[in-house]
Amino acid sequence: MANNTRARRTARLSRALGIALTPKAAKYMERRPYGPGEHGRARKKQDSDYAVRLREKQRLRAQYGIREAQMTRAFEEARRTKGLTGENLIELLEMRLDALVLRAGFARTIAQARQLVVHRHIMVDGIRVDRPSFRVGEGQLVHVHSRSETMVPLQVAAAGAHRDVLPQVPAYLDVKLDALQARLVRRPKRSEVPVTCEEQLVVEFYAR
Repeated sequence: MANNTRARRTARLSRALGIALTPKAAKYMERRPYGPGEHGRARKKQDSDYAVRLREKQRLRAQYGIREAQMTRAFEEARRTKGLTGENLIELLEMRLDALVLRAGFARTIAQARQLVVHRHIMVDGIRVDRPSFRVGEGQLVHVHSRSETMVPLQVAAAGAHRDVLPQVPAYLDVKLDALQARLVRRPKRSEVPVTCEEQLVVEFYAR
């Protein structure tokens, strides 16, 4: 029951933001390609500039499943980092442990990836890490704990069952899926990160 409730809530948020946040939400959106609620089919009035920027920020947050405080901290770090703030922001978010667990194919959704981390099934360079926000460094190895490898969800992942619903493994990850291992070979580049976002609108939202 809880899973069904969570799936409906995620599908509703996906329809509101206009982007499928999970494979199940994508199926919901195929059947109902309009916003949620009784007025979802109605033509909307033109959104204000603020509303457009707010929605783009919410879309990015939802794709990584992070809280506003986490997003704000990431933005402040991105602004202090050399380069384009918007690109920096997405690259920093992509180096989160839960994001890389998802990209590697160990999980089907960002929520499942976070659960694997919180429940201490994931290691970084041989050390258990239970913080989804942990920043993985270049060259570090993300892998499943040996005692967790026999779990059914992880065996399913190792067999490549999620590949049909996940983007192609990005070039910044070297993945050995059958061994449930993935190495971050270098910092991600914005153009390679499989998230849907006009990052300049996010920058404008926080810079307002």
